[in-house]
Amino acid sequence: MDLPLDITTIKGFLADDEAQALYSAAQAASATGPVLEIGSYCGKSTVVLGAACQLNNSVLYAVDHHRGSEEHQKGEFFHDPDLYDAAEEQFDSFREFRKNIARAGLHDTVVPLVTGSDVASRCWNTPLAMVFIDGGHSLEAALTDYRCWASHIVRGGVLAIHDIFEKPEEGGQAPLAIYQLALASGLFEAPERVNSLVLLRRC
Repeated sequence: MDLPLDITTIKGFLADDEAQALYSAAQAASATGPVLEIGSYCGKSTVVLGAACQLNNSVLYAVDHHRGSEEHQKGEFFHDPDLYDAAEEQFDSFREFRKNIARAGLHDTVVPLVTGSDVASRCWNTPLAMVFIDGGHSLEAALTDYRCWASHIVRGGVLAIHDIFEKPEEGGQAPLAIYQLALASGLFEAPERVNSLVLLRRC
């Protein structure tokens, strides 16, 4: 994995083996079309996916409203005060995201879509070679992400879902629910599993 900067310097939650798996999948997929991620946060996964896409002169669409998921809000467990805009009285990760994309030299590859997943998908007509879902972990948010974007993945393309935990005490269950929904749909083949990341192939 050849990255333009050390992703341990970027805020976020992505294990090394998961990063490698995402990079490999995106490198292969982006040779045939664009990649889209849902949930960019400060850009850790964006740099991984973007660097892979850049090798093929492809594009990564990065969808995130940058106002944080439920767990990022003030008073919640994953709240980061450094990303809280006191003047606006709201969470805002976009400034940090832009800084990291600039540091990585990925402005010619990453297209930020600063809006909700459902809004971004409303008039979407571009087939996607890979979709990475790592947005809000409420059941409503995860279902929205899956229902809005899974149908845009081309045959042979990849659906990647992060934070799959079978035991509730290990993590939220919404990503697991959409993973199970994808398998039950018959549209995706048995996945590759790396840590809490699953990679499914569109039939």
